[in-house]
Amino acid sequence: MSHFCIGDDIDYIITDHNGDIWTSYGDEGIYGNHPETIAGLARWNTDGDHTWSPQGRLPVWPLGGSAAATEGDVVWLAWYSHKGAFLSRVDPTTGDITSYRNPLKDTDGIAVRGTRMLLTHRFHNRPDVEVSRAELVNDAWVITAQEKLHLPGPVVMRCAQGRDGSLWLRGGDTWTRIEA
Repeated sequence: MSHFCIGDDIDYIITDHNGDIWTSYGDEGIYGNHPETIAGLARWNTDGDHTWSPQGRLPVWPLGGSAAATEGDVVWLAWYSHKGAFLSRVDPTTGDITSYRNPLKDTDGIAVRGTRMLLTHRFHNRPDVEVSRAELVNDAWVITAQEKLHLPGPVVMRCAQGRDGSLWLRGGDTWTRIEA
């Protein structure tokens, strides 16, 4: 197959180690006409088959996605709703979901390594990114440190990619890596 449709109004997209495609959607995807995107989060295989959705196992209905990351075989999805922002850990082999409140408003990048997480908030078209470090304490993510990182060039939407505890940030034409 040379192409396939994975929905409309994709807020965030990432692939896992098996090549599966994970997506989170904005309001046009959630409230549009594509039947597999109405749950707000989805997984697709490389043939374009819809292979996972949260099926009502999220604390509230998503309104949009903001970031995603992989940690080994696990996928992390950051999303928001009318009741706040959340982080969901999905085990692709079982489909199990564990959701947490997101400790940082307006997250646009995440990277996870065990009980440590990096979260970012960009300043659109400026070279500055707010980086927050968080620890998982008693089933809640708690921010332990914050810093402002100055990148070589301006950052734009979807400038962060999280892979196995590393967060890759694109500022201008340069990628910068920071570790969780």
